[in-house]
Amino acid sequence: MTVHASFRHDSALKHVTGQAIYIDDMPEPPGTLHAALVLSPIPSGRLRRIDLAKAAAAAGVVTTITAADIPGHNNIAGAGREEPLFAHDRVEFIGQAVAMVVAGTLDQARAAAELAVLDIEPGEAILDIETALARQAWVQAPSMILRGDPDAAMKSAPHRLSAALSVGGQEHFYLEGQIAFVLPGEDGDLVVHSSTQHPTEVQHVCAELLGCDFNRVTIVVRRLGGGFGGKESNASAIAGAAALAAAKTGRPVKLRLPRETDMIATGKRHGFQYRYTVGFDGEGRVLALDAVLAADAGWSLDMTPGVIARALTHVDNAYWLPHVRAVGYACRTNLQSNTAFRGFGGPQGVVVMEDALDRIARHLGRDPWDVRALNFYRDGQDETPYGQKVEENHLARCWAEVKQGGTLERRRAEIDAFNRTSPILKRGLGVFPLKFGISFNLPHLNQAGALVHVYTDGSIRLNHGGTEMGQGLFIKVAQVVAEVFKVGIDRIRPSATSTAEVPNTSPTAASTGSDLNGWAAWEAANTIKQRMIAFAAEHFASAPDDIAFADGTVRIAKPGSNQVLSFGEMAKLCYQGRVSLSSTGFYKTPKVHWDGAAMRGRPFFYFSFGAAAAEVVIDTLTGENRVLRADLVQDCGASLNPAIDLGQIEGAFVQGQGWLTCEELWWDKQGRLRTVGPSTYKIPGSRDAPPVFNVKLLDNAPSREATIFRSKAVGEPPLLLATAVWTALKYAIEAVGDHKTAVRLDAPATPERVLAAVATLRN
Repeated sequence: MTVHASFRHDSALKHVTGQAIYIDDMPEPPGTLHAALVLSPIPSGRLRRIDLAKAAAAAGVVTTITAADIPGHNNIAGAGREEPLFAHDRVEFIGQAVAMVVAGTLDQARAAAELAVLDIEPGEAILDIETALARQAWVQAPSMILRGDPDAAMKSAPHRLSAALSVGGQEHFYLEGQIAFVLPGEDGDLVVHSSTQHPTEVQHVCAELLGCDFNRVTIVVRRLGGGFGGKESNASAIAGAAALAAAKTGRPVKLRLPRETDMIATGKRHGFQYRYTVGFDGEGRVLALDAVLAADAGWSLDMTPGVIARALTHVDNAYWLPHVRAVGYACRTNLQSNTAFRGFGGPQGVVVMEDALDRIARHLGRDPWDVRALNFYRDGQDETPYGQKVEENHLARCWAEVKQGGTLERRRAEIDAFNRTSPILKRGLGVFPLKFGISFNLPHLNQAGALVHVYTDGSIRLNHGGTEMGQGLFIKVAQVVAEVFKVGIDRIRPSATSTAEVPNTSPTAASTGSDLNGWAAWEAANTIKQRMIAFAAEHFASAPDDIAFADGTVRIAKPGSNQVLSFGEMAKLCYQGRVSLSSTGFYKTPKVHWDGAAMRGRPFFYFSFGAAAAEVVIDTLTGENRVLRADLVQDCGASLNPAIDLGQIEGAFVQGQGWLTCEELWWDKQGRLRTVGPSTYKIPGSRDAPPVFNVKLLDNAPSREATIFRSKAVGEPPLLLATAVWTALKYAIEAVGDHKTAVRLDAPATPERVLAAVATLRN
C-alpha cells in the first residue's frame, strides 16, 4: 500500500540542498519595492501625530502609508472583530505598527522608517496578568466549565489542597520570518505570496483593507519555513500591508520582518497563571477540582477565545473529575496580542491536574504514578466535564507500554539510590499520560476542499487547501491520492496552495491538516476513479466489479479475456471517450458540535492518546538542568506515514521541552520585550535533545472513527508529552527534601527557578 508507508518528505532533498524556494528566494521582477514598518515605542497612549516628512524625503523612498491611506476598512481581525493594521488614534503595545515606508531597496526602507517622528501622549499600561485580574480587564467575558457540585464535594472531601503556579509564553521562532510578496495585475488584481497557515484569512484581510471583492485577491503558498501557529493570524497583517503598498504604487512589493521586529511585533503562546483547590480521598482519588486559569491575551482578541476554550477542555487531561469548576480569564494587557501556538491552549490546560496529582501524592505519602493511574478515565467514568464521551480509550495501554519499554520501575530505584549518595546532583524521573482532542473548536472550520487532475499520460496534479510548513502534509495527501488510483507516489505532483484553485480554505492548524485535506483529496480522486471504472466497464463490456486498479495498471477481467492497461493508457482512453478527469472533493468532519456559551458539546471528532517518561539531572548549586532520556508512546492510529510521524513526535517533544525549560520571554518595566533574538531568547539546540530518545508509535491501534485510512493526527499531541520533563524536574528538586514536600516550579524551569525551588526545601 502507498499509505501506511514511510515515504520521505516531498521536499526533503530540496531542503537539505538549499533548492527549496521560499518567498525571499523568488526572483524579483524589475521595479520591485521593499517595505518596512514604523512601530510604536511605548505600550499605551494617544497617537496625536505621525510625522513622516523626513522618511518620505529619504533616499529611495517611493511612498509612505498610514491608516489614513487605507481605501477600505482598517481591520485585520476578521469578520465581527476590530484590530487595526495601523494604529490611528491609540497605540496599545510596544511594537504596534503605526505606518509603513516603501522604498527601492530593503536597506533604504528600513533606514527611512527610523526617521519617522511619532507624537504620542503616554497612557497607563497594564503589563501583567495580576494587574489585569485586579482591574477586571478582559478581551472577552470569563468562560467556565462546570460539572456537578464542586462546592459541596470539596466541603465533604476528606482532604483538600490549594496551590498556585504559572507558565510562560513562547516565541514561535520559525526559521522563515513573517514575509509577503505582492504582484499587481490587471484591473486591480493582486497575487499575494504569503508565508501563512491560513490563505483564506489573508485573502479576506487584504480585500477588506483594499475595499474590494475577494475574487480580486489570490493567495499562493508553496511552502512555509515553519509556522507552529504563529502564521495562522499574524501573517494576515504582513500580507495586508504589502498589498496596500502594491495597490498604491502599482509595483511589486515585498515586506519581510527582521527577526527582532518579528519578535517585537507579533504574538506568542499565551502565558497562564493558575489557582486551584482540589479535594480527594485517602487513596488519592480526585473528588472535586475548583480552578482558575488566567491567560495573558495581550492587547486584542486574536485567537484567545479558542485558546481559552481548549485550555478549559484539557484541564481534565487523562483524568475523571466527578465535580469540577474551571474558569478561564482572558486578561487584557498592553503587550503583543497573543495567538495560536502548537497545542493551542492544551499544553496550558493539562498542567493543572499534573501539579495537583503530584501534590496529592506527596500529601498522602503515595506513589505519584499510582495516583495518576487511579484517576484515569475508564469504563463508567468516561465522560468529560464538557459532556463528550472518552471513546477508544488507549490511556492504560500507552501508560503500560511506556513504563515497560522505559523500564521505569528499575530506573526509578536506581535514581533514588543515586540521589541518596549525591549531595549536589539530583536526578528525577517524570511521567505524563495524555488525552488530546482533535478538531477545531469552531465547528465550521472543520471542512476542506481539494482539486485533482488526471492527465492523459497518467500523471496526476493535486491541490488542496492545506499549507505545507515542513510537517509533511503534502506527501501524506499525495499518498492518499496514489492509494486511490493504485499508482506510484512519483505520479502525484502536489502544487502550491492557492485560493484560485481551492476556495474558502480552513487554516492548517489544530492538527487537522491530514484529517481534513486527506479526505477531501480522497473524495476528488475517487470521483475520477469511479468515472474511469464506469467508462471501462461500458467500453470493454465488463462489469464494474471486474475493473481493478493495481500497481499502476488497470485490469479488465471478463470471461475469456483478461486485458491489462497501464494507468496512463486508461486515462488516455477515458479522455478519448470524453470522460472528465478532473474533480473537486469536499469533506466536513462529522459529529462535532459545540455550545461556546454553555461550554458543552462534542468539540472533538476523536481523542489522541500517549504517554511519556523523562529523566533529568539538576545541579542544586546552580540550578542547571539537563534532559538525559525520554521514552514516548504516541497514538497515531494507523499512521499514514510512520517516518513523517516519528519526526513530528520528536520535534514536538523538543519544542515542548523548550517551552517548559529554557524559552523565557522577558519584558522590562516599560513593557519592552528584551528577549528579541537567539542571543537572548534560548530555543533548544541539538545538545538539548535527550541523548537517549526512544519514540514508539502505538501498534495495532487503527482509529475506530472514520478518519482517513484510520490514521490519527500527530502535529500537536506530542508537544504535551514534554510535560514529563517538568514533572521529572520537580521529582529531582523534591529529592533534596527526600520527597516529603511538593514544590512549586513555574515554567519555564530556568536555572534560576530550579535554584529557587531547591532553596525552599533547604530553608
